[in-house]
Amino acid sequence: MKHILVPIGSTENASNTLQYAIDFAGKFDAKIFVFRAYNFQTKAGTIINIDSIIERETNLYMRSVVNSVDRKNIDVKLISAKGSVLDTIETIDNELGIDLIIVGPKSNSIKEEVFLGRTTGSIVKKTEIPLLIIPNSYVYQPIEAILTAFKSGIVNKKKTLKPLQAFANAFGASVHLLLVKTPKHTDEDLELNADLEALKTTLTVTESGTTYQGVLSNIKLMNPDLLCVFRRKRGFFQKLWEKNVILKEEFYCKVPLLVLRGKL
Repeated sequence: MKHILVPIGSTENASNTLQYAIDFAGKFDAKIFVFRAYNFQTKAGTIINIDSIIERETNLYMRSVVNSVDRKNIDVKLISAKGSVLDTIETIDNELGIDLIIVGPKSNSIKEEVFLGRTTGSIVKKTEIPLLIIPNSYVYQPIEAILTAFKSGIVNKKKTLKPLQAFANAFGASVHLLLVKTPKHTDEDLELNADLEALKTTLTVTESGTTYQGVLSNIKLMNPDLLCVFRRKRGFFQKLWEKNVILKEEFYCKVPLLVLRGKL
């Protein structure tokens, strides 16, 4: 895990998210790429160099955020780009190879009752890059226990579990598996992939209507430092396939949330 992308928006939590990313990167000797996208629809009569002005202001904002944190000798680079966040993330990944995105759950413009704002929600929904969502005001601490929740032990993509393996190895963390038997489960779903089996510290099998409900029933008992789930077309974040915003009453996580690429 060598390249970490940190998208920052207009949020008071930007410095906190970046500080977490820097502290986290120290465990992997990783580089941090601070990223902000900007867009502007020009109209007749608009001054010609508006793009350069917005680009300059974007870079100044990113520098102010970087200057507000303790970089701890971590290599931090700035990337500003005109266009959509998702398209730019894809371009950056193609050029640099991004191992992990670390992002806050929402911007200041989003109401307090929202857990995942539109930008973070769209990243979860559409990118295949592993994503680590840091709760607002969350202070970095070593990860000692990871709760990994899923409804099927089948993992078809070899790379899917690499971030979880890297986290467990770097922090020496225990990995507690939560297999949620949903109404449509099959016997095959109950068989653990060999890599999951190798990661396992404990295995809990529970029955619930959804993976999400299974997590709600067990997360307080297990008290993890990190919750890990899989991005699937109809999985943990099913609501995201209907909209990009998730309310706190629908889901709220007080610890960092690792979203792995889909198990297809």
